[in-house]
Amino acid sequence: MSGLMALLDDVAALAKMAAASVDDVAGQAAKAGSKAAGAAIDDAAVTPKYMQGFSPARELPMVWRIARASLINKLVFLLPAGLALSAFAPWLIPPILMLGGGYLCFEGAEKVAHFLGFGKGHGGPDGSHIEGDAAHLEEQKVAGAIKTDFILSAEIMTIALAALPESVLWMEAATLAMVAVGITALVYGAVALIVKADDVGLYMAENGRLGLTRALGRGIVHAMPKFMNLLMIVGTAAMLWVGGSIILHALDQMGFPAMYDWIHHVAVAVAQGIGQWQGAVEWAVTAGLDGVFGLVLGLALIPVGLKVIKPVWTRLAPAP
Repeated sequence: MSGLMALLDDVAALAKMAAASVDDVAGQAAKAGSKAAGAAIDDAAVTPKYMQGFSPARELPMVWRIARASLINKLVFLLPAGLALSAFAPWLIPPILMLGGGYLCFEGAEKVAHFLGFGKGHGGPDGSHIEGDAAHLEEQKVAGAIKTDFILSAEIMTIALAALPESVLWMEAATLAMVAVGITALVYGAVALIVKADDVGLYMAENGRLGLTRALGRGIVHAMPKFMNLLMIVGTAAMLWVGGSIILHALDQMGFPAMYDWIHHVAVAVAQGIGQWQGAVEWAVTAGLDGVFGLVLGLALIPVGLKVIKPVWTRLAPAP
């Protein structure tokens, strides 16, 4: 009996340790995932553009295909690669972050330049210049969405990895897996709601039993185009803010802290003496200056991106 009681005590201790480990993984995943929120917002803002022009019956299958590929990319390719970098070449993480941050700055600045009338654009992430039958177009748009998602997913996983404290390998892997699953579910759940909102509103407007229901449906239908435009603005701002922030943090880690420190000092000086809103103002000023830095850098990268990187990437893109 004493041996059985000792065994039960050991089992209970192991259960407590496992529960504590799960709590630690969940807490670290939430913290690391919040660091990648900007890239996730950008992902959710960009993806609905790929569904435009298709019948409502094809929207959710397209979202599912992109989400499934995104999860596979994160768990099968990016997670092991991230762990290998962390274990054997941690010095590579800041340069990789800078590459991803530069891509975000370029995409955001290109959208701003196109909006202001500079340049002819390249059709945008929705592939608006491609032609062909419906099935061929769907394959092209899904392939383009998966390609864009892979870049953003790599950025999300690298940001999350950089935000993790030093730990054992299995905990880092579990935390990154939780970040991958959570962000993918959040992003593509939001995308599914966005792309089907107008259909839900139309159904409510045509079939609602109450006048209030029909009025709400019509309001949703009329509001969705404006909401999509707002979402693109938010996504562009997130690109510039996150891209600029990533590059400044990476430069600081690599021994070039001048710009990072200057923005921090300016934000602290502006927020000083504001009282209970000091933290919010400091964050807003920092994010705004990071975004301005990202915009300036992105504008400088546009010629390089359009003349060098984009043609090479197009050639490497898989045939639909």
